[in-house]
Amino acid sequence: MNREPLLVYGASGHAKVILDILERAGQHPIVGLLDDNVRLRGTGFFGYPVLGGGDLLSEHRYRGHQLVIAVGDNHARQKIARQIGRLGGYEFALAIHPSAQIARGVQIGSGTVIMANVAINSDAVIGQHAIINTGATIDHDCVIGDFVHVSPGTHLAGNVHVGALTHLGVGVSAIPGVKIGTASIIGAGAVVLNDIPEGVTAVGVPARVVKTKRGGS
Repeated sequence: MNREPLLVYGASGHAKVILDILERAGQHPIVGLLDDNVRLRGTGFFGYPVLGGGDLLSEHRYRGHQLVIAVGDNHARQKIARQIGRLGGYEFALAIHPSAQIARGVQIGSGTVIMANVAINSDAVIGQHAIINTGATIDHDCVIGDFVHVSPGTHLAGNVHVGALTHLGVGVSAIPGVKIGTASIIGAGAVVLNDIPEGVTAVGVPARVVKTKRGGS
Protein backbone atom coordinates (compact mmCIF):
# COMPACT_ATOMS: atom_id res chain seq x y z
CA MET A 1 0.00 0.00 0.00
CA ASN A 2 1.17 3.50 -0.88
CA ARG A 3 1.83 5.21 2.47
CA GLU A 4 3.62 8.41 1.49
CA PRO A 5 2.59 11.39 3.66
CA LEU A 6 0.03 13.67 2.05
CA LEU A 7 -0.86 17.36 2.01
CA VAL A 8 -4.22 18.82 0.99
CA TYR A 9 -3.96 22.16 -0.84
CA GLY A 10 -6.98 24.29 0.08
CA ALA A 11 -8.89 24.77 3.34
CA SER A 12 -12.55 25.06 2.40
CA GLY A 13 -15.78 23.09 2.44
CA HIS A 14 -14.52 21.13 -0.55
CA ALA A 15 -11.44 20.20 1.47
CA LYS A 16 -13.64 18.76 4.23
CA VAL A 17 -15.11 16.28 1.79
CA ILE A 18 -11.68 15.34 0.44
CA LEU A 19 -10.26 14.88 3.94
CA ASP A 20 -13.13 12.55 4.79
CA ILE A 21 -12.46 10.53 1.63
CA LEU A 22 -8.76 10.27 2.42
CA GLU A 23 -9.46 9.21 5.98
CA ARG A 24 -11.88 6.51 4.86
CA ALA A 25 -9.51 5.26 2.15
CA GLY A 26 -6.67 5.11 4.70
CA GLN A 27 -3.89 5.04 2.12
CA HIS A 28 -1.91 8.10 3.26
CA PRO A 29 -1.09 9.73 6.59
CA ILE A 30 -2.42 13.29 6.29
CA VAL A 31 0.19 15.83 7.44
CA GLY A 32 -1.99 18.93 7.14
CA LEU A 33 -3.31 21.56 4.75
CA LEU A 34 -1.88 24.38 2.69
CA ASP A 35 -3.82 27.53 1.89
CA ASP A 36 -2.71 30.86 0.45
CA ASN A 37 -5.05 32.80 2.75
CA VAL A 38 -2.56 34.18 5.30
CA ARG A 39 -5.28 34.46 7.95
CA LEU A 40 -5.65 30.69 8.02
CA ARG A 41 -1.99 29.94 8.62
CA GLY A 42 -1.32 28.36 11.99
CA THR A 43 -5.00 27.60 12.57
CA GLY A 44 -6.75 24.25 12.71
CA PHE A 45 -9.14 23.01 10.04
CA PHE A 46 -11.33 19.90 10.33
CA GLY A 47 -8.85 18.39 12.77
CA TYR A 48 -5.68 19.21 10.81
CA PRO A 49 -3.20 22.11 10.96
CA VAL A 50 -3.04 24.73 8.22
CA LEU A 51 0.73 24.72 7.79
CA GLY A 52 1.06 27.69 5.46
CA GLY A 53 0.71 28.51 1.78
CA GLY A 54 2.13 27.27 -1.47
CA ASP A 55 5.43 29.00 -0.69
CA LEU A 56 6.24 26.06 1.60
CA LEU A 57 6.34 23.84 -1.47
CA SER A 58 8.76 26.13 -3.28
CA GLU A 59 11.01 25.91 -0.22
CA HIS A 60 10.86 22.12 -0.64
CA ARG A 61 10.03 21.57 3.03
CA TYR A 62 7.69 18.77 2.05
CA ARG A 63 9.54 17.37 -0.93
CA GLY A 64 8.43 13.80 -1.64
CA HIS A 65 4.97 14.29 -0.16
CA GLN A 66 1.82 13.47 -2.09
CA LEU A 67 -0.71 16.23 -2.76
CA VAL A 68 -4.41 16.58 -3.49
CA ILE A 69 -5.69 19.99 -4.61
CA ALA A 70 -8.94 20.78 -2.79
CA VAL A 71 -10.04 23.72 -4.95
CA GLY A 72 -13.39 23.50 -6.70
CA ASP A 73 -12.80 26.15 -9.37
CA ASN A 74 -11.41 24.40 -12.42
CA HIS A 75 -9.15 27.19 -13.65
CA ALA A 76 -7.74 27.88 -10.18
CA ARG A 77 -7.06 24.16 -9.71
CA GLN A 78 -5.24 24.06 -13.05
CA LYS A 79 -3.10 27.06 -12.11
CA ILE A 80 -2.06 25.49 -8.79
CA ALA A 81 -1.31 22.12 -10.41
CA ARG A 82 0.91 23.76 -12.99
CA GLN A 83 2.77 25.76 -10.35
CA ILE A 84 3.44 22.64 -8.31
CA GLY A 85 4.43 20.67 -11.39
CA ARG A 86 7.09 23.24 -12.27
CA LEU A 87 8.64 22.87 -8.82
CA GLY A 88 9.30 19.15 -9.18
CA GLY A 89 9.61 16.71 -6.30
CA TYR A 90 5.89 16.27 -5.66
CA GLU A 91 3.31 13.77 -6.87
CA PHE A 92 -0.46 14.04 -6.97
CA ALA A 93 -2.53 11.38 -5.24
CA LEU A 94 -5.98 10.06 -6.04
CA ALA A 95 -8.80 10.49 -3.54
CA ILE A 96 -11.42 7.80 -4.17
CA HIS A 97 -14.25 7.20 -1.72
CA PRO A 98 -14.59 3.51 -0.76
CA SER A 99 -18.26 3.52 -1.82
CA ALA A 100 -17.41 4.50 -5.41
CA GLN A 101 -17.95 1.76 -7.99
CA ILE A 102 -15.12 1.72 -10.53
CA ALA A 103 -15.54 -0.84 -13.32
CA ARG A 104 -12.91 -2.83 -15.17
CA GLY A 105 -10.87 -0.89 -17.71
CA VAL A 106 -11.46 2.56 -16.20
CA GLN A 107 -8.49 4.94 -16.37
CA ILE A 108 -8.17 7.73 -13.80
CA GLY A 109 -5.60 10.52 -14.00
CA SER A 110 -3.46 11.72 -11.11
CA GLY A 111 -4.91 14.21 -8.64
CA THR A 112 -8.51 13.30 -9.42
CA VAL A 113 -11.14 13.15 -6.67
CA ILE A 114 -14.02 10.65 -6.82
CA MET A 115 -16.65 11.14 -4.15
CA ALA A 116 -19.21 8.94 -2.41
CA ASN A 117 -21.63 6.76 -4.39
CA VAL A 118 -20.11 7.55 -7.78
CA ALA A 119 -20.37 4.87 -10.49
CA ILE A 120 -17.91 4.82 -13.40
CA ASN A 121 -18.49 2.07 -15.95
CA SER A 122 -16.18 0.07 -18.16
CA ASP A 123 -13.43 1.72 -20.23
CA ALA A 124 -14.28 5.27 -19.21
CA VAL A 125 -11.32 7.63 -19.10
CA ILE A 126 -11.09 10.32 -16.42
CA GLY A 127 -8.40 12.97 -16.81
CA GLN A 128 -6.08 14.54 -14.27
CA HIS A 129 -7.33 16.72 -11.39
CA ALA A 130 -10.98 16.09 -12.23
CA ILE A 131 -13.75 16.16 -9.63
CA ILE A 132 -16.43 13.48 -9.92
CA ASN A 133 -18.83 14.61 -7.25
CA THR A 134 -21.29 12.79 -5.02
CA GLY A 135 -23.67 10.36 -6.70
CA ALA A 136 -22.58 11.08 -10.27
CA THR A 137 -22.67 8.29 -12.86
CA ILE A 138 -20.38 8.01 -15.87
CA ASP A 139 -21.20 5.23 -18.27
CA HIS A 140 -19.01 3.09 -20.51
CA ASP A 141 -16.42 4.66 -22.82
CA CYS A 142 -16.96 8.24 -21.64
CA VAL A 143 -13.95 10.55 -21.81
CA ILE A 144 -13.71 13.25 -19.12
CA GLY A 145 -10.95 15.81 -19.68
CA ASP A 146 -8.42 17.25 -17.25
CA PHE A 147 -9.71 19.70 -14.60
CA VAL A 148 -13.37 18.92 -15.27
CA HIS A 149 -15.93 19.16 -12.45
CA VAL A 150 -18.84 16.73 -12.70
CA SER A 151 -21.26 17.98 -10.05
CA PRO A 152 -23.43 15.90 -7.69
CA GLY A 153 -26.18 13.86 -9.30
CA THR A 154 -24.93 14.29 -12.86
CA HIS A 155 -25.57 11.34 -15.20
CA LEU A 156 -23.64 10.77 -18.42
CA ALA A 157 -24.69 7.99 -20.78
CA GLY A 158 -22.16 6.00 -22.80
CA ASN A 159 -19.53 7.57 -25.06
CA VAL A 160 -20.00 11.13 -23.82
CA HIS A 161 -16.91 13.32 -24.23
CA VAL A 162 -16.36 16.29 -21.91
CA GLY A 163 -13.55 18.73 -22.72
CA ALA A 164 -10.97 19.94 -20.22
CA LEU A 165 -11.94 22.63 -17.68
CA THR A 166 -15.67 22.18 -18.26
CA HIS A 167 -18.13 22.39 -15.37
CA LEU A 168 -21.25 20.23 -15.39
CA GLY A 169 -23.75 21.61 -12.88
CA VAL A 170 -25.81 19.68 -10.36
CA GLY A 171 -28.12 17.14 -11.95
CA VAL A 172 -26.98 17.51 -15.57
CA SER A 173 -27.88 14.62 -17.88
CA ALA A 174 -26.35 13.79 -21.27
CA ILE A 175 -27.53 11.26 -23.86
CA PRO A 176 -25.12 8.78 -25.47
CA GLY A 177 -22.39 10.05 -27.73
CA VAL A 178 -22.66 13.81 -27.25
CA LYS A 179 -19.55 15.97 -27.06
CA ILE A 180 -19.24 18.92 -24.67
CA GLY A 181 -16.43 21.33 -25.53
CA THR A 182 -13.51 22.62 -23.51
CA ALA A 183 -14.03 25.23 -20.77
CA SER A 184 -17.81 25.29 -21.04
CA ILE A 185 -20.43 25.51 -18.31
CA ILE A 186 -23.57 23.38 -18.35
CA GLY A 187 -26.14 24.76 -15.93
CA ALA A 188 -27.80 22.75 -13.19
CA GLY A 189 -30.52 20.41 -14.37
CA ALA A 190 -29.72 20.80 -18.05
CA VAL A 191 -30.27 17.90 -20.45
CA VAL A 192 -27.66 17.68 -23.18
CA LEU A 193 -29.20 16.22 -26.35
CA ASN A 194 -26.78 17.72 -28.87
CA ASP A 195 -23.08 18.60 -29.00
CA ILE A 196 -22.07 21.73 -27.06
CA PRO A 197 -19.17 23.87 -28.40
CA GLU A 198 -16.22 25.03 -26.33
CA GLY A 199 -16.20 28.16 -24.21
CA VAL A 200 -19.96 28.55 -23.79
CA THR A 201 -22.62 28.44 -21.12
CA ALA A 202 -25.60 26.21 -21.91
CA VAL A 203 -28.75 25.77 -19.82
CA GLY A 204 -32.20 24.25 -20.00
CA VAL A 205 -34.06 21.24 -21.36
CA PRO A 206 -32.76 20.66 -23.91
CA ALA A 207 -29.51 22.48 -23.17
CA ARG A 208 -29.09 25.60 -25.33
CA VAL A 209 -26.18 28.03 -25.52
CA VAL A 210 -27.00 31.30 -23.75
CA LYS A 211 -23.52 32.80 -23.48
CA THR A 212 -20.30 32.62 -25.45
CA LYS A 213 -17.00 33.65 -23.93
CA ARG A 214 -15.28 36.44 -25.83
CA GLY A 215 -12.34 34.95 -27.66
CA GLY A 216 -13.49 31.36 -26.92
CA SER A 217 -11.66 29.35 -24.24
